[in-house]
Amino acid sequence: MTQRISLQEMPAALMTSLGKIGAYLKTCNIDQKLLSLLYYRASQINGCACCLDIHHKESIHYGDTQVRLHGVIAWRESPYYDAKERAALAFTEALTNANQQDIDDTIYDALTEHFTTEEITELTMAIATVNTWNRLNKTFRTTPGHYKVGQYA
Repeated sequence: MTQRISLQEMPAALMTSLGKIGAYLKTCNIDQKLLSLLYYRASQINGCACCLDIHHKESIHYGDTQVRLHGVIAWRESPYYDAKERAALAFTEALTNANQQDIDDTIYDALTEHFTTEEITELTMAIATVNTWNRLNKTFRTTPGHYKVGQYA
């Protein structure tokens, strides 16, 4: 197998910048349980094993349940998610699949029913950031299973 770059080999300034975004998102106005669910869903779509491990553990830590995490792949047919979560999940899928799906007015209008302008900006940055981490971890084949909750806090 070809040797890949480890995250520790990335330029320190890049890791610091990503870390600052992550630190901001940990203190933003959006509930961490919801953010973790969205990170988990984006990681499912992108097939990132490392990020699925991280966000599964984080979601449980923030009070989510196994049933909701298992069901999120079919959230439209599942009774486990409220209207606010559904709006955020639809947005997460659209933004994660931006090359295949438009973020149309229906998706955006649903966000405005539940989130402020600042929160929509934070959601957008959160989803963009988890997509960045998904791509880094998939490219470098970061091994899942070693994450401890709060490790990157």
